[in-house]
Amino acid sequence: MKAIVLFGHGARDARWREPFERLATLWKAQHPNTPVQLAFLEMMEPSLEVAVASLVNAGASEIVVVPVFFGQGGHLRNDFPVLLNSCQEKFPQVTLSATLAVGEGEAVLQAIVDFGARAL
Repeated sequence: MKAIVLFGHGARDARWREPFERLATLWKAQHPNTPVQLAFLEMMEPSLEVAVASLVNAGASEIVVVPVFFGQGGHLRNDFPVLLNSCQEKFPQVTLSATLAVGEGEAVLQAIVDFGARAL
């Protein structure tokens, strides 16, 4: 079974996770046969390891992690690969991969331009 993790930074303010929860809800509505978990780098739960473990326990054999970050900054270049490698070591039976940060995608950038244009 394939699954997806939407991976965010995390914040002290609990309301910060609300858009991530809406994103996961949209995913579930549009891709009901592909499980999704949220995960956070810091300050919020679940961690990447906990999210991966949950999906593995649900039967996932292939997990794609989507960093919901605007760009490939230090966290994604330095911290994230360590976390992903650690998860791969703990779950060698699972194929783990990651996309670029969502903000690197042309469609995402265009959606932001469109959002701004609608505000005018």
